[in-house]
Amino acid sequence: MTAPQPVPGTTAEIPLFPLNTVLFPGGPLPLRIFETRYTDMVRRCMREGAGFGVVLIRSGAEVGEAAHTADTGTLARIVDFTQLPDGLLGITCIGGERFVIERRWRAADGLNMGEVRWLEPAAVQPVAPQHEHLADILRKLIPQLGEVYQFVKTDFGSADWVGCRLAEILPVGLEDKQAWAAMTDPAARLDLLASIIRQPTN
Repeated sequence: MTAPQPVPGTTAEIPLFPLNTVLFPGGPLPLRIFETRYTDMVRRCMREGAGFGVVLIRSGAEVGEAAHTADTGTLARIVDFTQLPDGLLGITCIGGERFVIERRWRAADGLNMGEVRWLEPAAVQPVAPQHEHLADILRKLIPQLGEVYQFVKTDFGSADWVGCRLAEILPVGLEDKQAWAAMTDPAARLDLLASIIRQPTN
């Protein structure tokens, strides 16, 4: 069973997973699941072929009481799972469609839920000549990042893909990453990243 594909502008009710990370469309997200509410959520998502929403925590913690989160997030789809040596459930997700939260509540089992509106995907643009060095940097980096990126489909010619991968890899603050994830103009994102990443001189 596979859940229907999100349609931009429509709404849906999905489980929300507040995390101290920003998930980009097309990017990887490995997780260790240990809270019962999230174990149940993962089982349900796998059974129904559905995803869950990842939202950045702005205050609060990943465990226990509800955290205050950003209003926009990214759908996470589970692509692999394993039983970890410590007995916990390990899953690997890939980022999908982005959304804005219209309404939120907590279910009886403590799971965070949200009514979300699906956002338009980023514009389809090729990597411009002035940004080719950014794609070249990624070509060298991705193979060095190991298993985390084994399920990520590469598209070094896509401005959105290159920008998202660099934005998720760069060691910058989460609020910066959240702002970069919200950008819908891939060329503008690459312009911003090019001002941060110096072009190789050799």
